[in-house]
Amino acid sequence: MNSRPRDGKAYMPTDCEHIANMLTHGLWVLPSLAGLLWMMHLSNGSLQLLITFVYGLSLFSLFAISTAFHALAYCGDRFEKLRFWFHLGDRAIIYIFIAASYTPWLTLREHNLSCVNMLFIVWVAAILGIFYQYMFHERYKLLETVFYLIIGVVPSVVVLEMNDSTGVHEVAIGGGIYIAGVVFFKCDGVIPFAHAIWHCFVFLGALTHFSAICRHLLVPGPNLTDLFCMQFTS
Repeated sequence: MNSRPRDGKAYMPTDCEHIANMLTHGLWVLPSLAGLLWMMHLSNGSLQLLITFVYGLSLFSLFAISTAFHALAYCGDRFEKLRFWFHLGDRAIIYIFIAASYTPWLTLREHNLSCVNMLFIVWVAAILGIFYQYMFHERYKLLETVFYLIIGVVPSVVVLEMNDSTGVHEVAIGGGIYIAGVVFFKCDGVIPFAHAIWHCFVFLGALTHFSAICRHLLVPGPNLTDLFCMQFTS
């Protein structure tokens, strides 16, 4: 590993760390796309379809943008401007993914004012976070991490208080995995391959939440074969 960067500067990974950063998210780009299609297959009704598309697309974008950024970073200064914009995107997509991860629970589990208000708050917070990222990129890094944690933790208060608690413990477990990974997110230059380890925590947290959404929130409708048979026999 290389030494820690000065304030306002990005950490410069070693070649091995670059490769690890690409692989630890790149391996999940296609599976996340398959997950998006699978969730849409399980969806029953336009609301479920819309919500799973939002969540699934954000999941796919998280891995795809991260992989693209780390690939560009590995190329050095040849794509400096493009790398800069993908670096912004890599940080911004985290805000979107946090909001998208809560959206299924705040829309498909219960319909009440608390859920509606929290859904509005978490998406506004995500938009403000993206704006902050654009204005103060690579500055006030600790504050940026605090913002991620606040947006990631506060909506859980509403989810944990839902009358139907089925699957909520999995939401908590996934959130705990993300929070534990933040330790490595802030340890570039302290722990070798810290960012790649953070990527592994992201995958495990995402897998936990993805599984919970599929098993507890989605009600599968009839597949195409069933629809054809129903039409043929009617």
